[in-house]
Amino acid sequence: MAVGMIVFFVMFLILLAGGGVLFYRETMSRRISDVISSAPRQRTMRATLKETGFSLVGIVKRFENLLPKSKAEISVTVQRLRRAGFRSDSAVNVFYGSKVLVPILLLVVALVTGLVDKSPFVAIVGSLGIGFLIPDFWLGRQITSRQSRIRRGLPDILDLMVICIEAGLSMDQATLRTEEEMVKAYPDLCDELHVLTLEQRAGRARAEAWKNLADRTDVDNLRNLAAMMVQSDQFGTSVAKTLRVHADTLRTQRVQAIEEQASKTSVKLVFPLVLFIFPALFLVIMGPAIILMMESFSTLNH
Repeated sequence: MAVGMIVFFVMFLILLAGGGVLFYRETMSRRISDVISSAPRQRTMRATLKETGFSLVGIVKRFENLLPKSKAEISVTVQRLRRAGFRSDSAVNVFYGSKVLVPILLLVVALVTGLVDKSPFVAIVGSLGIGFLIPDFWLGRQITSRQSRIRRGLPDILDLMVICIEAGLSMDQATLRTEEEMVKAYPDLCDELHVLTLEQRAGRARAEAWKNLADRTDVDNLRNLAAMMVQSDQFGTSVAKTLRVHADTLRTQRVQAIEEQASKTSVKLVFPLVLFIFPALFLVIMGPAIILMMESFSTLNH
C-alpha cells in the first residue's frame, strides 16, 4: 500500500508540474516580450486573470493538451458538441480539458475521503475511469435533452411558418419571422433556424440548408421535413400545405407515443406492486390476525 501511495503522489506531482508549465508558458513569454519592447499597456482585471490562467475556462482549456487525440476523433466531438448547442471554438478544448481535470478532481476527493486507504487500486482506477467518462455521459444527456426540446417545438414552429406563408411572405422571410417570434418559447430550434437563415443569406441553396439543419441536429422529424422540402422544390407543390401536413403528422405521432406510454404503465406497475405495496398491505391486513392467533395458541398450550 505504501508503494502505491508513493507512486500515486509522484504521478500527481508530475501532472501538476506539467500543468504549471502549460499554464505559465505563454504568460512568461508575453512578459519577456513586454520587457524587451518596453511598451506599457493597460490591462483590466479580467484580461489579467485570463493571461495568468486563473479563469475557470482557461484552466480547463489548458488541460486538453495533456490528452492525445486524432483528427477523426476531434471531428466527431465537434459534431456532438454542435448537436448539444455548443458552437464556440473553445468548446472542444474545454471538453477535452474536462476529461483530464475531472479524473484528477475525483482522485483528490478519494484522497480526502480516505477511499484510497481502504482500496488504493479500486479507488485510483475507478476515479480515473469514471472521471474520464463523465464528460461523455454529460454531453450525451445534453444532446438527448436538446433533441427532445426540438421535437417538442417543431409542430408549433411549422404552424407559425404556415401562417406567415399564407399571409404572403416567402419561405425565407417566414423562417426569419418565425425565428424572431418564437425564440423565447423554443430557443434551441430557433437557434438552428437562425443558422439556417445565415446559410441561405450566404448563398447556399434552400434544400442544402435544410439538409444541413437535419444533419446538425440529428432529429428524425427534421430529416423528414428536409426531404419533404426538397420534394416540394422539385415537384413545385405548395410549401404551406407541405408544412401543415407535416405538423399534423407530428402531432399525431406525439399522441400515439403518449398512448403507447400510457398502455405500458399497467405492466410497469406490476413490479413495484409486488415488491413494495403488496407486502405492506399484507402486514397491515394480516398482521393483527396473526398476532391474535399466536396469542390464542399460546393460551391453549398453557
